[in-house]
Amino acid sequence: MPSIHMTLLFMAAGLALNFTPGPDMLYVAARSTSEGRAAGLASAIGIFVGCLFHIAAMAFGLSALLLRVPSAYDAVRFLGAGYLVFLGVRALFWPADLAARLQAKAASRTAVFLQGVWTNVLNPKVALFFLAFLPQFLAPARGPIAVQIVVLGLLFNTTGLFVNGGVALLASRATGWLRRRPEAGRGLQRFTGALFVGLGVRLALASRR
Repeated sequence: MPSIHMTLLFMAAGLALNFTPGPDMLYVAARSTSEGRAAGLASAIGIFVGCLFHIAAMAFGLSALLLRVPSAYDAVRFLGAGYLVFLGVRALFWPADLAARLQAKAASRTAVFLQGVWTNVLNPKVALFFLAFLPQFLAPARGPIAVQIVVLGLLFNTTGLFVNGGVALLASRATGWLRRRPEAGRGLQRFTGALFVGLGVRLALASRR
């Protein structure tokens, strides 16, 4: 296991990175503002679960495959980009009434959760981030590397869950105002759709670096 000193250093660096706005935080904020606290928290939990895939992949060496095989990286990148663009286009051209969405059943929360999972899983940048970030804090002399990767990855992912959960709670405060103003809600949903399309295009055009 990593030393206490290295673990604390890792947690401090990881927390700073979690607070840096990125696609995951923007996704949670957009869902929370347009659909309410439950949707935002479901998105945050979905991203947490999706991140578990990347932690397991790195522990089993699959992240290295994305780094070494350009075609594998590009395939995942374009699949993830296409998924984000699909979500964005759907929100842009088929905006549902906000009040109805805020009163949606649990099944819709499940859909939001699964979208959060796939949004994270299909972003190869997350895998490459772990590949670049975690090794700096691993200590081969202190035990199996795979176990250290899982422990540190879970620490990072847990702090990320709390940060994104906080974003969901703060952003969802706007839903009451939006419920009373349907036109503003539909406008925000279109903005959210445009944001998802932009994130998808950004992912499609991103380089490996």
